[in-house]
Amino acid sequence: MDHDNSRILAHRPSDLTVGWAQRVVNNLYSGVIVSRTNIASVNIGTTTRIRLAIEHDGPEDLPRQWFVKLPSLAWRARLITALPRLLHTEVRFYKEAAQTIPIAVPRFLAAQSIRGKGAILVLKDITESGSIPGSPGDALTAEQAALVVKQLARFHAHFWDKVDLAQTYHWLAGPVRRLEDFLGAALAVPLMKRGLHRAGKLIPPALHAPAIDYARHRRRVMHFLSNAPQTLVHHDCHPGNIFWHRSQPGLLDWQLVRIGEGIGDIAYFLATALQPEIRRLHEASLLAIYIQSLKESGVKGIDTKGLLRRYRSHLVYPFEAMVMSLAVGGMMELENNYELIRRTAAAVEELDAFAAVPI
Repeated sequence: MDHDNSRILAHRPSDLTVGWAQRVVNNLYSGVIVSRTNIASVNIGTTTRIRLAIEHDGPEDLPRQWFVKLPSLAWRARLITALPRLLHTEVRFYKEAAQTIPIAVPRFLAAQSIRGKGAILVLKDITESGSIPGSPGDALTAEQAALVVKQLARFHAHFWDKVDLAQTYHWLAGPVRRLEDFLGAALAVPLMKRGLHRAGKLIPPALHAPAIDYARHRRRVMHFLSNAPQTLVHHDCHPGNIFWHRSQPGLLDWQLVRIGEGIGDIAYFLATALQPEIRRLHEASLLAIYIQSLKESGVKGIDTKGLLRRYRSHLVYPFEAMVMSLAVGGMMELENNYELIRRTAAAVEELDAFAAVPI
């Protein structure tokens, strides 16, 4: 059934009325009556995220707890995410790709994306099934990290170097991606300088100059990081975008999904999800698990030494992402942002990641 319905577009939490919920349900079931909606929580970051309780007389498999994403009500975050149409990308991911990936994602209920008017995404709240959402500041154990790495390997292997990947998911490339790359390059230097200043002692002084050099040459670095076997990547694998169901991980927040190099997801995940001392102890074994899992999933011809070198290079991106988030402000809770800057800066410094990219 087509889930598109221009009447479900909303702009603020107060728009999520009984009438709105009824229109969503009408696209899923006939004859079901919604009697009440209640907003359980509102969280404003890169998007506005609303947890919504729904009372209806429908069957058990129609969720009664919904998770709704709207464009951010924080103006800086909205400005950064609106032009590259990040929420629109996530809507399309759930409509066209989510069913095909071998990793747990929230259940899709409805969505609407209209150029110039906005976007909305309605999912089943994962907590209704007993799943536990992560928080950006969570520190995973080595055992939990190994589970995530194995799932990412299965995900990457499923799309690894497919000849029709760019054609099948053409909406992940083209004008939208070029616009995102242009904006990233144009804003990189001022945002990097602002972020470094705001981070203060969290970032070692020795990283300041290479970080600004990286920002000046960001377009060249992004080209370098994408010049590798291609697959589908999440591109935002921090602990807040992971959920746990019966001790197994799944992934949330697919706004930044794209075609790229799989080891980039691993670098992002290990740099953000592990305390530096845990990463130091287990980094090599976790990378070995990733490579072995790729092989077990059918990926052939892996250049192990080359992949490990690429891992080091890709560490620059999670560092940039966290510093830029701080520079923009309102993208995540400040204490979580500080903690992820501390972790990513430690990884970049220890592995001399800026020396591994062309700047």
